[in-house]
Amino acid sequence: MSNYRTLTPYDTKAPQITEFTLVRFETTEGDIDIEVYPQAAPNAAERFVKLVSIGYYDQTPIFRVVENFVAQFGINWRKGMSQWRDNNFKDDPCLFHLDAGTLAFAKAGPNTNSTQVFINYVNTDFLRAQNFTTFAKVIKGFEITSKFKRVGDPSMGLSQGQLWTNGEAYLSSLPERQKPTMIKRAYIVNQ
Repeated sequence: MSNYRTLTPYDTKAPQITEFTLVRFETTEGDIDIEVYPQAAPNAAERFVKLVSIGYYDQTPIFRVVENFVAQFGINWRKGMSQWRDNNFKDDPCLFHLDAGTLAFAKAGPNTNSTQVFINYVNTDFLRAQNFTTFAKVIKGFEITSKFKRVGDPSMGLSQGQLWTNGEAYLSSLPERQKPTMIKRAYIVNQ
């Protein structure tokens, strides 16, 4: 495998990738393995690994799935987890392509990254203009992501407000055909 692992450099300043943390997501559709690259985006990689290590993504929905765009997750309304919502971290430079299978934090403007992450279904380099930054990539099970259920609004997914307010009740109230794919468990395989 190359020194860039599975990322494609976008910028000549892109570092060689020689380190990674392997994370596994067990979902209701199957398992996916993700390599997290601290050299690609140190702030994003550190936050993601921290959230995985405290169980933040466990029992949470993949609440937004937009065909030929992204699958998004990262809302946890439970006690001890919801405070991460407003715990923002600084943007990293955009040094690698946002290719299919790569992960980036979702945000609402500069330096507003916190918990929500998306997996790209296709190249989304146009998002680089808003400084969305690749920090990881699905290296096994990418085909599983195509089985993630499209629920809620076609472009926005389930109501983020309702998920943050009382996710358990909101998810329970949904008809079976509108229930999202769930992340059963996320954990670090090796670091």
